[in-house]
Amino acid sequence: MIPKEILEKILRIDITTNRLVTDVFAGAYHSVFKGRGMEFDEVREYQPGDDVRSIDWNVTARTGFPHVKKYVEERELTVMIMVDASASVHFASTNQLKNKLAAEIAAILAFAAIRNNDKVGLLMFTDGPELYIPPKKGKSHVLRVIREVLFFKPKAKTTSLPNVLEFLTKVLRRRSTVFVISDFLDSNADYTLLRKSLRIANKHHDLIAITLTDPREIDLPDCGLVEVMDAETGARKVIDTTDLRLRQEYHSKAVTLVKERSRLFDTIGIDHIDISTDVPYNKALVNFFAQRRHRLAR
Repeated sequence: MIPKEILEKILRIDITTNRLVTDVFAGAYHSVFKGRGMEFDEVREYQPGDDVRSIDWNVTARTGFPHVKKYVEERELTVMIMVDASASVHFASTNQLKNKLAAEIAAILAFAAIRNNDKVGLLMFTDGPELYIPPKKGKSHVLRVIREVLFFKPKAKTTSLPNVLEFLTKVLRRRSTVFVISDFLDSNADYTLLRKSLRIANKHHDLIAITLTDPREIDLPDCGLVEVMDAETGARKVIDTTDLRLRQEYHSKAVTLVKERSRLFDTIGIDHIDISTDVPYNKALVNFFAQRRHRLAR
């Protein structure tokens, strides 16, 4: 039995995101994420204008009349939603925690997928895979996915994407569309290893990175002495935010990290969507769908 307060939160996200999917995202999703190719549908008699290369010579010889093979797009996809559950996503300087934002985005993607009769799976991760829900169809399954993203209690605090991506390639044999929702904050990241693991995963799947950022991770306010803590390592220190040079260095390092991350994704050919907790995410998702549709149409 799901507690009433948890059920209310799940249903609130259900109502909010379902409306967005209906009004904005369902059609865009269908046009952007294609099936794996064409699959055989039926054989029918040849009609003027049909491509002669599609003639089924066996049936033609058997019946004495030319027949052609008819194909349809294999529409069904497998969508895997990977969500960062490390300690750094449980942070907010606005009224939107990064993990709650992740749940809303995961819900939109999941509802758009089932509207198109696609399967949806979930992988919650920290420094390794913590919860894997195999891809399935249906609204009740999607509601379970939302519940887990909202209320899952991870065992670890740190992040290690290479370990998780290695697990992903083992459990997902079929090519899938994989959304990685994370703040991509890993103080111990080995970028050579990360680049390699991202490249391998993107070779097997259609990888899309959704990066979550809080404005305080880019800019520090001038508010005197502040004790700060690294959520993943637990390291604490007191800083003087009245120091202009300190705030400038903080901003510079944060911007450099964002640029390096974007360059990493671009080099490998991974689509990425940057979302900040203080800005409505609708526009970023709509822009992503529009840009990807434009690119595919060229």
